[in-house]
Amino acid sequence: MSGTVTRTERLDLVPLAVAHAEEMAEVLGDPALHAFIGGAPLTPSELRARYERLAAGSPDPAVVWCNWVVRLRDEDRLAGTVQATVTDGGRVAEIAWVVGTDWQGRGIAREAARGLVERLADQGVRTVLAHVHPEHAASAAVARAAGLAPTEEEQDGEIRWRLDLHG
Repeated sequence: MSGTVTRTERLDLVPLAVAHAEEMAEVLGDPALHAFIGGAPLTPSELRARYERLAAGSPDPAVVWCNWVVRLRDEDRLAGTVQATVTDGGRVAEIAWVVGTDWQGRGIAREAARGLVERLADQGVRTVLAHVHPEHAASAAVARAAGLAPTEEEQDGEIRWRLDLHG
């Protein structure tokens, strides 16, 4: 599901590779990116190890991990990531996104998330979910732009957002 590049107006969603770790460690190096999700930036070697695990795929055959780096074409530069964890026989995808601090405020996350949702819909996904911290207005705006709406459900202090696609 994540084996090819998805193009949007300004972006390429490129399947994640271990070779992206060095550049992505720089993109994701701002501790402020972890304000709502916790943790701290990973070093290039830590990120390389994480990308190796992601590239190997989910150990659960019922779960498919799909990961892309977001490349801003006109700058030929990575700017973030999008991901989908696909379950329920390919019908449900839980998505997430992150854009480096230097590229925020330019609509990149919105465009990438919309491109991701369109790709998932084309692949037969029927329900798209995301979890957004209730105080993270920028992430809520991205979810809304991708077509998701907040639900009454909470998980680990985050609001579950949902989009039902109809084939």
